[in-house]
Amino acid sequence: MKKGNFRISQGVIWISSIILGLLASVPHIAEHRFNTPEALVNSALTASFALFVWYFNIYTLPQTSSKRGANRSFSYPRLVISLVLGIVVMFALATVQQLILTHLHFGPVMLMVEVRGILINLVFYMLIHLLYQNYQNQQINLELERIKSDNLEAQNELLKQQINPHFLFNSLNTLKAMVETQDKNAVEFILKLAGFYRFTLESRKFDLIHFSEEMEIVNAYLFLLKERFEDGISFTNTVDEKYTSTLMPPFTLQLLIENCIKHNVVSLDKPLHIKMYAEDGAIVVENPVQRKRNEEASLGVGLKNINLRYTHFLERGIDIIATDQTFKVKLPVIHEYHHH
Repeated sequence: MKKGNFRISQGVIWISSIILGLLASVPHIAEHRFNTPEALVNSALTASFALFVWYFNIYTLPQTSSKRGANRSFSYPRLVISLVLGIVVMFALATVQQLILTHLHFGPVMLMVEVRGILINLVFYMLIHLLYQNYQNQQINLELERIKSDNLEAQNELLKQQINPHFLFNSLNTLKAMVETQDKNAVEFILKLAGFYRFTLESRKFDLIHFSEEMEIVNAYLFLLKERFEDGISFTNTVDEKYTSTLMPPFTLQLLIENCIKHNVVSLDKPLHIKMYAEDGAIVVENPVQRKRNEEASLGVGLKNINLRYTHFLERGIDIIATDQTFKVKLPVIHEYHHH
């Protein structure tokens, strides 16, 4: 029998009920004058009640929850309902037994049957709910392992994107040109490039960092881009200071800016203006759409990566708003303290 994905074999239910019915006849077998009809009726009554207890308790199990694990399966009100209903059913079965075996004294028989019914009900209720609780714990552990696996996969994909050979190649070419022309910013460029890759390696230690720390990464990255594209790229940040202490997955903003560079024309003739601002409790990164002529089809790996991490930490994904003129990504704000 199934309750959601929780399943107890029909064979187990029926075989255990029959065995319990046979065990109920053991006292009759030990008697000097064994009464076969009485033993059979007693066994059938006990087995029938055991079947009722099995199916009733499985049917009344709580549904598992899809969000925060499973509901707590053991409930005292459900136990009381099960015991009261069991007493009623046992009384009905004892009445049937009295109609079949009229020579028995109804009072003592009824009392014995009711006590037996309560014991069977208690044992089966605890057994079923113990099995169900164990099943729920296994489902929770599987879900935690899946989330852990998704998080590790996201971090691995993030690292592969951040250590971008193409970006490193362009940065080294820019550095070569700066050194050859004796550019005064060459030393600072080297320091920013080293700091950027240091941030890349250190970010693996953290699931979330403060917005202010993320901006340090962005500023280092923008410095490298400015040396490469000069006035071909601009970045405006009008996010209020109150968001400084909020959290986000590391390299989120850097990936969004990199995404802008990857999919749009960036040149002195057609500068790319990237804006970042707060709107409706979210941090928005916006850029005009300046599509490249021979742009390769995008797989959206970077945005999927960001969305996966936000869904993991906040149970809410990012919002992507794309039109022919602009492309926006809204990042939900993650506050450090639960009371927010």
